[in-house]
Amino acid sequence: MESNSRDRDNNRDTNIDWSRFGLGSETAQRVRSNTSGFVDLSNDYGAGGHQASGANELFAEEQGDVPWWKSNFFISQPVLFGTWDGVFTSCLINIFGVIVFLRSGWIVGQAGICSAILIILSTVFTALISVLSAVGICERCRIESGGVYFVIAHVLGSRFGGSLGLLYCFGQAVGCALNVLGFGESMAELIGFGDSKWAVRIIAGAAVLLLSVINVAGVKWVIKLQFILLLILLLAGLDFMVGSFVHTDVDNGFEGWLEGNVNKNMWSDYKDDYSWFTIFGVFFPTITGILSGINMSGDLRAPSTNIPNGTLAAISTGTFLYLVFVVFLGATCRRDVLLTDFMIAAKVSAIRVLLLAGLYVSSMSSCLGAMYGTPRVLQSISLENVIPGISILGTGRGPNKVPLYSMAVVATVTLTFIFIREINTLAPIVTMPYLLTYACIDYSYFALAQTFDIQHQREQRFDHPRIHQTFNVESADNDNDLDRLFPERTRHKTLRGESNSGSPSSPDENIETVPIAPKTHIHSKPKNWYSNLCNRWFSLFGAALKIFMMFLVNWVYAIVCISAVFLVWLYIGTANPAVKPGLASEFRFFKWLKTVILRCMGKRVYDYEQIVVTPVHPGLDVTSSQLNEDNEDFSNRRRYHQSATVHGHMVSIDD
Repeated sequence: MESNSRDRDNNRDTNIDWSRFGLGSETAQRVRSNTSGFVDLSNDYGAGGHQASGANELFAEEQGDVPWWKSNFFISQPVLFGTWDGVFTSCLINIFGVIVFLRSGWIVGQAGICSAILIILSTVFTALISVLSAVGICERCRIESGGVYFVIAHVLGSRFGGSLGLLYCFGQAVGCALNVLGFGESMAELIGFGDSKWAVRIIAGAAVLLLSVINVAGVKWVIKLQFILLLILLLAGLDFMVGSFVHTDVDNGFEGWLEGNVNKNMWSDYKDDYSWFTIFGVFFPTITGILSGINMSGDLRAPSTNIPNGTLAAISTGTFLYLVFVVFLGATCRRDVLLTDFMIAAKVSAIRVLLLAGLYVSSMSSCLGAMYGTPRVLQSISLENVIPGISILGTGRGPNKVPLYSMAVVATVTLTFIFIREINTLAPIVTMPYLLTYACIDYSYFALAQTFDIQHQREQRFDHPRIHQTFNVESADNDNDLDRLFPERTRHKTLRGESNSGSPSSPDENIETVPIAPKTHIHSKPKNWYSNLCNRWFSLFGAALKIFMMFLVNWVYAIVCISAVFLVWLYIGTANPAVKPGLASEFRFFKWLKTVILRCMGKRVYDYEQIVVTPVHPGLDVTSSQLNEDNEDFSNRRRYHQSATVHGHMVSIDD
């Protein structure tokens, strides 16, 4: 009896009888020590956490448990994802969007099969350069939350990151409007209101509000829903391919593979003042979601490996699906139908309902991904106080810090463009911010690689031969003081495995080697399978190509975008001049360009620092004098300026 009574006393808190809830002493102790209001009881119950229900739900607050409805519908712990469940899924559903279903036939009708394939390959190549640049940055730097903004700000500085991050968020919000308008267009036609623009806009606006509610519920529900949407998308693509072989619909322009449509639709026939570049501008927003994996970097287990593998797999799968839709529609349908019937892909499919489901899902999934990633980019800009006046947008709710205010801003911009624009007019507007952002990502990798070379050359200047490495105890102490004054010396010597602490242990080894991990910010290129694809010169070419394409697609929009970024850049520099510089702050593009031009002209350029020393004249006696008196208060301090050694060589300079 005494033993049983003692056990009950151990399981009883001052206010709560834990035995009444069936909890053991260890579990009760965990509940007492937990201050967050959530207790994981999975160890005691074998499968999942214990959910309070029925009568126990009344004691959920005291017990430290959560009601079943809260644990199932809201995030109670931070959730992290990997390559396939996080990056691949998010990227693929963002690049397999509404334009593929609604405008692939129209693109073939305008540009022909050959030019349409060229447009797809050019779009993918343009995006792939930016993907590889982003992958290279992820490999050689640490990646935190903030996505595209963090990548640019970490390399080029917060001033560039803030101005370009705002433009990227704007492009994402307008792209979201583009996708939900496609959803509204197809839904309105299905219910018999296809000719009513307001019906399309109301349906699209309702979809935005629904997706906003899903994002507020948390990232766990976004990822769960994305798996289902991706499965429907892949089934819709398979249904389209099978349908092109198993039936025909001549009355609606779908004649099949044997009617010679390949030859008829092979070459371009542009109408209504469209050209190759304007068609490119319409199709390019399809691929703009390829960096959505980077935008969720804060929710990944290992961003440096998850992002490259998932993004490259997604862009490969998406390119295959683009080519399938363009080639199959061009080879089986009449050109006049391709130009006028935006729902021709549904008539080609074997099960029309399945392809329509894929169309609806593509619209919703792209918008869902944009509304998930974009507010987090805006939240990161706000939290770093880069742009004064928008700090409230950094407020987050729950363990995953869901950015409610940023979501409201993105949803407002999306709804605004839903009610004032249409798909074909929104596409060029979406293209410009993405082209400029991707160009800056390309330049970021180029500048990062160039900065690494500058730092490496500096390290080489500190790498003296072994014969000069004889130090006594006093010089070692002096070097220790210098190392504290100039931490850069420690890093250079650590890279060689040296240390100046202690006295020499033997004549052959004058310095004791102490392994000290260097604090490197930029790493050398690793040996992954995709590392060789990350090339700085490709990135520089990609940056120049994207700027050139901006002016070819629409020079007015290009000037507006560049001017907007420049004005925000000036505002940040004026209102917040103390923003942090990027890792590539040592690299100066115009200085490098001047050096390249001078070398091409055959002139000699010196990259090392020029040191001015006092000239020595033979036959002239020179004595040194002390200009200031010693202060007794500082007499015990070391005099670092008393001696110096300059190594150099004679340089003849023509007058």
